[in-house]
This record gives sequence, C-alpha cells and structure tokens, in this order.
Amino acid sequence: MPPILGQKNMNPLPQLLPYACLGYLLGSLPFAVIVSRLFGLADPRSFGSGNPGATNVLRSGNKLAALLTLLGDACKGWLAVAIAGWTGAGTLGLATAGLAAFIGHLFPVFLGFRGGKGVATAVGILVGYHPALGLAAMATWLIVALVTRYSSLAAIVAAIEAPFAAWLLSEQVELTTAITLMSALLIWRHRANIQRLINGSEPKMGQRKPAP
Repeated sequence: MPPILGQKNMNPLPQLLPYACLGYLLGSLPFAVIVSRLFGLADPRSFGSGNPGATNVLRSGNKLAALLTLLGDACKGWLAVAIAGWTGAGTLGLATAGLAAFIGHLFPVFLGFRGGKGVATAVGILVGYHPALGLAAMATWLIVALVTRYSSLAAIVAAIEAPFAAWLLSEQVELTTAITLMSALLIWRHRANIQRLINGSEPKMGQRKPAP
C-alpha cells in the first residue's frame, strides 16, 4: 500500500470500531503457536521465556519455524493497516487499526489474553503506516542486536526511537500517539528483560533459557 503520510480525513468514532475489531482479531492470531504445531515443536509457552514469539521459537532450534513466526507476526500487523487503507480510512482509522492489532498480539483472545511482546507485529504496523518508519525500526533493532546480541535490548532501543521517527516523518498527532502508546506497551512487556539486563542474566540470541 502507498504511504499514508499527509492523509488527514477524520473518522467518526462509530466508523473506527470496525478497524479496531479487525485489527484486534488479526493481532490475536498466535503465529508462534500455529507454526510450532505445524512443525511438531513444543508449545513455545512451555519453554524458554514462555513468550509466544519468534525469539522464543528460535530457542527450539528450528530457524525456519522462527522465521515463519516472525513473518506471520509482522504481516498481521501490516495487513490490519493495509485493509484500513484499502477501505478508505483516514489517518485516525489507520492509527486505530494498527494500535488494535498490536494490543491483540499482546492480549490475544485466542490465548486467554496472554500473548507475546509485539516486536515483529509493531514493525509490520510501522511498515503499513510508512515503509520508512519500518525500515528505521528494523535498522535500529539490527544494529543494536548485532553489537550486543540481546534481542530484548534491541527491541527496547527501537521502541524508544520509533515515536521520534514517526513525528519527524509525518508530523501527524494520530500516528505519533499510536506509535508512542505501542512503544510504551512494548517496553512495559520487556520489564522482566530489563531487570535481567541489569543483573546480567538475560540470555543472548539463540541461547536457551530455563523454563519459567
């Protein structure tokens, strides 16, 4: 879909509800669990960090399953925004669809509202908002991850960077607000990782972690 920066048409609250519902349901799709079952792997909630996300699936040793989980989680976030754009949503509708997809990943109805941390889904949403936002987040994550080998630290730094990039690229309150809320939620979901980073017990990428 084309970048939506500059589209300012507003959406009455009743018109935002379908975007919120669609985004939430798409975000709730648990690709870590779905892919693990297709590959005959253990439920990712049963080992490592217990987080149903690509990083924990990687701890199973199956790189292809982790990659498919990553792509699935990113694509559902992008699709929520894309559908809103295809149906003529303005900036507020697009922001609503993306934020709802992110919340769906964190609190999925299909997993008893216990979901992942939302890194890949957030990237997909940013790409849907504008490709440059997604590229900036991915570049930040990649640089920090390559230097430190801590996926969690890379995600936290990318989350801090994202709202500033959104404002510089769009100068639109709706998008910047949605991205700021997603960043705050993502950092909050990484609070245990932050504590482990501080005390030096955070596992590096590809390293197994004892079951919680």
